[in-house]
Amino acid sequence: MVHNNRMKILLGDYMYEHNLTARQVELLTGVSKSTVNRIVNGQISPTMDTMEQLARGLQVPIESLYESDF
Repeated sequence: MVHNNRMKILLGDYMYEHNLTARQVELLTGVSKSTVNRIVNGQISPTMDTMEQLARGLQVPIESLYESDF
């Protein structure tokens, strides 16, 4: 049996719900606008360090920024 242990990153959903632009997320978190956009568009998977930085800057639990099959 093969498990696909991919995390679904919820940053885009969070940004939509809170009416935040990539630039606003950049200012709040220190994560560059281009990186934010690439994460939201699924072009890159963020490192755990980046996820922690996003959660800290957005003042949310890190678990609220992803869904996992684990």
